[in-house]
Amino acid sequence: MSRKVKRQITSLSYSINKLYRKISTARPSSLIISTIAMAIAIFLFAGGLYSIIMKPIPVWYYGGRFYFLYPELGGQWIFDTVIAGIIYALGTFGLVSIYQSTKYAYKPRQAYMMFLVGTSLLLIAYIYLEFTIQYKLKLGGI
Repeated sequence: MSRKVKRQITSLSYSINKLYRKISTARPSSLIISTIAMAIAIFLFAGGLYSIIMKPIPVWYYGGRFYFLYPELGGQWIFDTVIAGIIYALGTFGLVSIYQSTKYAYKPRQAYMMFLVGTSLLLIAYIYLEFTIQYKLKLGGI
């Protein structure tokens, strides 16, 4: 082989080895890992796994009305999963905002505002969650 071809093969081997080292030693940031973990937890809490396995219908049309929530606590439709996921995400954003407010101790006004926003998001999520449970119990006699 000529010297030029040998040099190209050697440099190609070096670049592949360098790329392999870079990929194998790469570590994602803790923010990305925690965000993925929270998204998976919200998906599981909302009933995403149930929706994938059982393949329920999205909504129900009965008596001239659309019903988006399953009328009992023992089952769910696709829209139940969506509503629960939104409510849990709202509560999670509230908790994260409350946690982030502790990092601004040297800026009391900003810390207080973030704490208020987080508390209100958490309170709204709790109220909506209780409302949907009570609504499902009331719908039980369709």
